[in-house]
Amino acid sequence: MKIILLVVGILLATAGGVITYRALYLDPRSGVVITETQVREVPNYTRIIGGAVLLVGGTAIAFLGARRRKN
Repeated sequence: MKIILLVVGILLATAGGVITYRALYLDPRSGVVITETQVREVPNYTRIIGGAVLLVGGTAIAFLGARRRKN
């Protein structure tokens, strides 16, 4: 059971990291903010937050699966 939690946690954290990285740096910008002086493109914050949640949640699951528990 602990090994399964560890592997699932690592997979979730990896997927979350990839989603966050792609949303921040690789994917085209999803929105445009237009002001009087400039036009600025903004990333997809929904994907960034979702990826970060997966990253932190997967890390927590992997950590809980890897540590030893006292009975």
